[in-house]
This record gives sequence, structure tokens and C-alpha cells, in this order.
Amino acid sequence: MAGEQMAGRRGRTTVGAVAMMTALLVALGGCAGASGGGPVGTDPIGAAGTPAAGRSAGAATTAVPASSTIPSVLGSADAASPDTRSSGTGSAGTSRTTPSGSAATALAGLAVRGRAPRTGYQRSLFGDGWVDTDHNGCDTRNDILRRDATEVTDKPGTRGCVVASGTLQDRYSGTALPFVRGDGGVQIDHVVALSDAWQKGAQGWSTEQRTAFANDPLNLVATGSAANQQKGDGDAATWLPPYRPGRCAYVARQIAVKATYGAWITPAEHDAMARVLATCPGEPLPSGTDRPPR
Repeated sequence: MAGEQMAGRRGRTTVGAVAMMTALLVALGGCAGASGGGPVGTDPIGAAGTPAAGRSAGAATTAVPASSTIPSVLGSADAASPDTRSSGTGSAGTSRTTPSGSAATALAGLAVRGRAPRTGYQRSLFGDGWVDTDHNGCDTRNDILRRDATEVTDKPGTRGCVVASGTLQDRYSGTALPFVRGDGGVQIDHVVALSDAWQKGAQGWSTEQRTAFANDPLNLVATGSAANQQKGDGDAATWLPPYRPGRCAYVARQIAVKATYGAWITPAEHDAMARVLATCPGEPLPSGTDRPPR
């Protein structure tokens, strides 16, 4: 009887010891889970959706740096002036807003600084030639010819897209020019030359922004090839249209383009623009849809 009692006590002692060990192991496992060592394959998320402390550095969320912002260029970043109007689309359908009001007021808002080096400039940095930015099925060159010319005829088989001929009232010479496709007498001018833009801010733009700039109707006019070649990549300090009545509109367009895209002007350029606008202080900023005076 005594032996049976002794054996019973040893059995109860063993069971108690096992129970204590089990409880201890459970407690230790809970502590490990609380310190971040969850089961394999889990991705614990802390408060407010931030990674918990146990997440590996390689899987941490990386902030995406914002692209360089060009004032008034694309979408809702267009804030160059409180008085703005929506005007068309840029490359890949991205919208841009053109400031409105007087050219003299907009000129006062442009940044004035020195010209950056031309180093690295290539035409291809502004996109692959003429593109269809407004998705109407026609490239920008033909859109500008159709906007600026009268008595337009179309090349057969192009679904009314390619301009074959027309008459252009040239903004730079003030004369009527015949346009015949392929004869080289009419060219499309970037009012703010691509090289000029490159030296005054465009080096910091994205490829999409530069492509939009190169195909923006606001920055494009059809003109005679002689005037376009004479101008080259000059700004208002080095070239103005020989047709003096057209100078106010020309300078106003350059100001509108630079205000829209955040490009700056040089001191000499500012002074040349101011001299022109002194003769027409109420000159309005143009849109991309305005046609030459008839």
C-alpha cells in the first residue's frame, strides 16, 4: 500500500513537471511572435499601414521621387498665373494650360537669368519628329498648315489629313505665300526654338515634356523658309520678324510659350521684349488655335 502511494505521488509529480514545461514553452513562443518573428511568408504591417519593425530592409517601401516640375506644363501643375485657360493637349494626351491676360504682365512674371550651355543638345531629345499629339490622325505639321493656310487642298488617299496646297498669310513677312507640298517654300517654325529652350530650362524636363513642347501648336507657326532660316535658333534679342506690325504678336507668343513651360529669359531677351511691348501695351497672350491675320 505504501509502495502504491509512493508511485502515485511520483506520477503526479511527473505530470506536473511536464505541464510546467509546456506552459513555459508556450510563453516563450508568444514572446518570439511579439518581437516580429512571425511565420515564414508573412508581411506584418504596423500602424497606419507602415512596415513593421521586423520587415527586411530589401522589402521596405521606397518613396518615388517626384519628376521635375515645369510650371504651367502638364495637368494640374499649371499654376503660372491665376488667370489661365485650358488649351489643348500635349504629348501622349497630357493636358496643358496656357496663361491668359496681357503679354506685358506675363513678361514681368518670367524668370530672368543667364543662358545655360548648349552642350548635349540634340533634336531627338524633343521627340521623334512630328507626332499626333491631339490624336486626330494627323501629325502636328499638317495640323499647323491647315490652321494657318487658306484655300487648302488635301493629298488624295490621306483621309483629309495631308495638306497638298494652300495660301499662307505669312506672320513674319506680312505677305501671302503659296504653299505647294514638297517645294520647300513654307516651313513650320518653333517660335521658341528647341535649342533656345534647351539652354533656358528644357535640359531639366522629361522627354515627354520636351516632346509636348516641340509639338505644341502654341509654339508653332507656318512661315516662309527664308525667314525661318534667317531666324535660326535666335531669341527676341537676336531676331525679330522683318514685318514690324507682326512683332507684338510674335513676342507675345514667345512669352506665352515660356510662361506655359517655365522656361526663363536672358536679361537681353527681356529688354528686347519690353521694347516691343512698349508699342502695344495691351497685346494679349495668344492661344494655340489662333490663325494669322487675314
